[in-house]
Amino acid sequence: MIKVEQAAKMFGSKIALDDLSFSVEAGQIVGLVGANGAGKSTMLKAMAGLLHLDRGKITIDGKSPCRSTRERLAFLPDLDAWYPWMKLSDIMRYMQDLYPDWDGKKADHLLDYLHLKRDSLIKVASKGTRAKIKLLLVLSRQAKYLLLDEPFSGIDPFAREQIAHAIMEDFLEEEQTILIATHEVSEVEALLDEILFLDDGKLLLKGNVETLKLAESKSLLEILKEVYHHARL
Repeated sequence: MIKVEQAAKMFGSKIALDDLSFSVEAGQIVGLVGANGAGKSTMLKAMAGLLHLDRGKITIDGKSPCRSTRERLAFLPDLDAWYPWMKLSDIMRYMQDLYPDWDGKKADHLLDYLHLKRDSLIKVASKGTRAKIKLLLVLSRQAKYLLLDEPFSGIDPFAREQIAHAIMEDFLEEEQTILIATHEVSEVEALLDEILFLDDGKLLLKGNVETLKLAESKSLLEILKEVYHHARL
């Protein structure tokens, strides 16, 4: 379980996280949704141990984010983290050396499924190809928790469909816990068990997606628009 208690973070005068509290049960796909600047990326980075909170705490299976918990996490950042001169094969060798849970067979499967080539050069790869590369690197690990930051950002609809299918296939096979931070609500609605809706660092809505939709007789996007509107009144 991932547990967040009164998490707060500021960057200068900007409030990124405003006393957030929630928990993520094991074996779920959870959407961390909201507009750009809502605090989604900050929350995932704090969970991954890449930044420290100003106040509050996060625990992963009862432990604070640190080296031991990072080994249970696979984090897909919203920005590229590789040198432009590298080929995909270079990055895969690096990941294999760095992470004992790297699964070479799964990586080979994803290479084929996502139509990627080992000799793909990062500096000339399209945004869609780079998004697929980042996904391959995350899903090829046998990590208990996957943290995906904007996996659909700026890529074409067909690539989005491939990525969504790869995420679901990986979840069903490995029974992992997946957090997807995104503003592309329609792309993830069918994948999600639970939703966390952030705005200006605050948690506006949390709940089971199907329960919310049945209770309101509305789509998830319609529900979120209504919640956002009321928060702005």
